[in-house]
Amino acid sequence: MGERLKILVFVAILGFFGGMIADLAGTYVIPWLGTVLPSVLSAQYLLAGFAGACLTLVLVSVWAYISKPPEH
Repeated sequence: MGERLKILVFVAILGFFGGMIADLAGTYVIPWLGTVLPSVLSAQYLLAGFAGACLTLVLVSVWAYISKPPEH
């Protein structure tokens, strides 16, 4: 039970930091990109999709790394 609790807490911490990163991206990075590339990034769904893809890629990479079978 201790190992499951550790993994649950670790995933919760990852989710917390993922939310912080998403908030910072929504507050600072996305508006900055909107000023740099206004015609390409004017559609909100493109920005949300890109942010979601990046966040999912990071979370799945971390999950794959921590769920690797132990080496004997």
